[in-house]
Amino acid sequence: MRIALGLQYEGSLYSGWQSQLSRNTIQDVLEKAISDFIGEEGLKDSPLRVATAGRTDTGVHALGQVVHFDTSVERENWSWVRGVNSFLPQSIVVNWAQSVSDEFSARFSAYERTYIYALHAGPCRSPMAASRAGYLMMPPDRWFDIDAMKQAAQCLIGEHDFSSFRSSECQSTTPIKTLYCIEIVSNEPWLYFKIRGNAFLHHMVRNLVGSFLMIGTGKHEPEWMADVLIAKDRSMAAPTFSPDGLYLAKIAYPEQFHIPGPWLANSWLPKDLIAL
Repeated sequence: MRIALGLQYEGSLYSGWQSQLSRNTIQDVLEKAISDFIGEEGLKDSPLRVATAGRTDTGVHALGQVVHFDTSVERENWSWVRGVNSFLPQSIVVNWAQSVSDEFSARFSAYERTYIYALHAGPCRSPMAASRAGYLMMPPDRWFDIDAMKQAAQCLIGEHDFSSFRSSECQSTTPIKTLYCIEIVSNEPWLYFKIRGNAFLHHMVRNLVGSFLMIGTGKHEPEWMADVLIAKDRSMAAPTFSPDGLYLAKIAYPEQFHIPGPWLANSWLPKDLIAL
């Protein structure tokens, strides 16, 4: 049978999602926890492998990650949650489990993804937000030009070639993606970006955030964002911003699969922001 799981994790301790030799990754830790729970009998046919909706990078967090795996072991949904969690570290948790049809794919059945970036700005960094939020040093009498950033965001909505915001290591078959909505929320000393789209390129959100901050701090005019987008040239955009404040917030699936949403009550982010 095929089992889907909903995950949350604090990614600062891990080298991203994807399994790597001699590296500490979310995938490796989760697969070991599931294997330990089901035991040798459940692994006799083949090693357990987990497929994910989004391969988050080193240091990136998740509020609503979704994965699936195939197994011959039968358990109640709540048993999967309790059992797997008993083998996971505190930085990773399974929020829900659900038996799904073989047609379901955590990655390929998804039609929409939402990311949130949390930024703390001010004269001093916050040790309480270390690894959970990005940081930008700002003098005490200055703040971002929010209107300029919102104006710049308008050119990004819709289907575009996002090559200017694409990592050289990106493995996507196409740079063409569709963004549905970009929300920029200011609550000094906090700044939040919520970006919703059909899919994202490697480092795309962090490159967008870095470019927004160039505009918000007055280094570029809002029209610069459109110039960068049209150029399809990575060297035109801002440097890749810190992974610390990036959260994979939600994955959306067709109703036929009955996939639960993320447990947002467990997040420290503002409730009105994460009301997805």
